[in-house]
Amino acid sequence: MLFVDKSRDRLRPAINLFLKVHRRLADYAWGAGALAYLYRQLGVATRAGSKGLCGCLTLLQAWIYEYFPLFRPSQLPQSPDAPRASSWISPRLPGGDEAKQRLVRYRQLLDELSADDVTWTPYGRDGHTDIPRSLYTGPIRFSDIAEGYDPSRCLRQFGYRQIIPAAMTVPHDQYSPASGSSYIVFWDPWVNQLWDNVAARRLELDFASRPCEHPSEIVEEYVDWFLTRSHPRITHPTDGEPQPRPLLVHQVSYDFLLFFQI
Repeated sequence: MLFVDKSRDRLRPAINLFLKVHRRLADYAWGAGALAYLYRQLGVATRAGSKGLCGCLTLLQAWIYEYFPLFRPSQLPQSPDAPRASSWISPRLPGGDEAKQRLVRYRQLLDELSADDVTWTPYGRDGHTDIPRSLYTGPIRFSDIAEGYDPSRCLRQFGYRQIIPAAMTVPHDQYSPASGSSYIVFWDPWVNQLWDNVAARRLELDFASRPCEHPSEIVEEYVDWFLTRSHPRITHPTDGEPQPRPLLVHQVSYDFLLFFQI
């Protein structure tokens, strides 16, 4: 469930190293490891030639349902102590033309989203006080996979105004095989010790920003920064006749960009 790959019911040999000593199973950061693995698989899925998506897709789906009400299925009532993801009723999966039509419709909905269509703090504004490691800044790891984690890029999820974040810690090298869609990144050795020093690597929210006056609040210059680093639309905008060039980022309106920092 946590580290799914395209072999379906098989496990990567590296996982056996973590399972050999049962008494240590509770010592590992399984949530951070699953998130690091999912981040890597999302990166692999964006590469040309990649087919399908791996990782803990239950986690990805539950995240989508929490933040984007337009895509939520029906939900069962549950006690506060029950796992949140288990409350969602899995929708029926369409096939054939119906699946293609739904895909087109989902892309349209994503391009039409505004800040008001996002639930910015589904876990409340104080979730980080219950889980202090949610404010950790630095790489998160699973086995040989390490991916950057930076809460300053999603301050609205903590109820704080979004600012232009500082530059992230980045790998010193990377390798992309000529064939296939996978890739490998290499971090400096000192990066491996960051996770064990949470106090020093914890984002101080009140120092970085201030509480939001409205859920989607951002600093004025944030959109200009964001537009130089993102693809603001999924579908190509066409007005009758196909356009020979994609819409330039500075031509995109402000309203439907605010949600993309999630």
